[in-house]
Amino acid sequence: MTKSNIFTIANGRIQYQGKLLFENLDFTIKAGETWAITGAGGAGKTSLLKALAGQLPITGGKWEPGFYSQYQATHSYQPSPLFSWRNLVALIGTRHHFTNLSNTSNFYYQQRYNSSDAEDAPTVADYLEQERRNHGNAYWTKEKLIQRFELQQLLHKQVILLSNGETRRLLTAAALIRQPALLLLDNPLSGLDQAARAAFENVLEEIIASGIHVVLSISPKEVPKAVTHVALLENGKIKATKSREAFLHSVNNIPVHQHSFSKLDAWLSLGTFPATDEVLDLRNGHVKYGSKLILDNINWKIKKGERWSLTGHNGAGKSTLLSLITGDNPQAYANELYLFGKKRGSGESIWELKQKIGYASPELFQYFPQNTTVAEVVESGIYDTIGLYRAPSAENAARVKGLLDALEIDQYATCLLRNVSTSTQRICLVARALVKFPPLLILDEPCQGLDTNQIEHFRDLIDRICERTSISLIYVSHYPEEIPAAVTRHLVLEKGRLTLNNT
Repeated sequence: MTKSNIFTIANGRIQYQGKLLFENLDFTIKAGETWAITGAGGAGKTSLLKALAGQLPITGGKWEPGFYSQYQATHSYQPSPLFSWRNLVALIGTRHHFTNLSNTSNFYYQQRYNSSDAEDAPTVADYLEQERRNHGNAYWTKEKLIQRFELQQLLHKQVILLSNGETRRLLTAAALIRQPALLLLDNPLSGLDQAARAAFENVLEEIIASGIHVVLSISPKEVPKAVTHVALLENGKIKATKSREAFLHSVNNIPVHQHSFSKLDAWLSLGTFPATDEVLDLRNGHVKYGSKLILDNINWKIKKGERWSLTGHNGAGKSTLLSLITGDNPQAYANELYLFGKKRGSGESIWELKQKIGYASPELFQYFPQNTTVAEVVESGIYDTIGLYRAPSAENAARVKGLLDALEIDQYATCLLRNVSTSTQRICLVARALVKFPPLLILDEPCQGLDTNQIEHFRDLIDRICERTSISLIYVSHYPEEIPAAVTRHLVLEKGRLTLNNT
């Protein structure tokens, strides 16, 4: 029996703001198939998902969302300009789109650490309720989603206060409560801890069993068992389509590129990483929001040239701990915290401290202005501003260009951040953290969205910097294999408390 088509693109053409993304694209999803889309950074994975969601127009060839015809045939349907096939598609991207209680504006960087401003955000329970739909698959009830995604303890928490991994769980639940026929997941394991990644396999199987068709973009080394087919993208083309089994047999043959450090060494020669013997000394660190204790009795010392990993489950308090160090959390001044030998709040300005800290994080990726060029994003790191609010300086040009060259994204220097791939955006923000030659570098999950070659290159690059300088490092990752070899000390958090401080 011939399977019906869920979505068909034949000889399709996709472009965005004058840039051709796909041409002569042929892609068909049949009933009972679950597709993974994979490929190098910038290959077009997110663009293809957006086209399937109707967010990017398919302007050439033929295309048909076959699932919509099936919906019309099986549901009481009255044609309405307010309801189309797009209402039956849910896309979970790499950024959330939460708004405040009056639904008039988006949130801002650092807002999650300001308790009064955080109250302007809906709670998890409120957000799920506002996303609820009354059409389609009734399997995913609010009650089932709360239980399945372990949201019970988060229901009364403002969405802006959620950790990166908790946010991913909520976004998936919110997508399912809309009762979609087609669910699109862009890098769904991003930000999830090991337990959550393992649980995702079971959740995905249940989603498919409930009658929802799924297409996801993912690393070639993490293709879930529930996937039936894999599409390998390369430079805006589908290079190959294979069954999952056939793809896994070939995945180890994906070539690993060799990278030279000559450009990085040239950039390192342009400046020095100033060093002080005492980098960080946090004594009995604590953070509390109302009656909720987030961090409790944290003691941590970092000396010049030490390289640390910071690990723990989603919601353990890692980002909150880092926010004390960077000064993004107002409660930093209620703690006994010494940075570079000076007590926080003893007369130094926040800008004096930020000048010595390079920082990249998922929160910065979420909130950084998208209408800034890649080169301007990097240069803004010299001034510690979220965006460049002055003319680019000729004095900084060599430093910025040299770093873009070393990170192999120099070809995007004049492109707006919103017009480059997710992986390029993340690398750009790491460059922003490095550009001022900081004595302390903090990298919070820097490899999210990067492909295998980019991860290996990035890890080797950080090792090279550590080998040639006295920089101190704090590195956060849920993947042990991503942590640079230079890291020799480890701090582990569990529910806001230390379980390991390997000093």
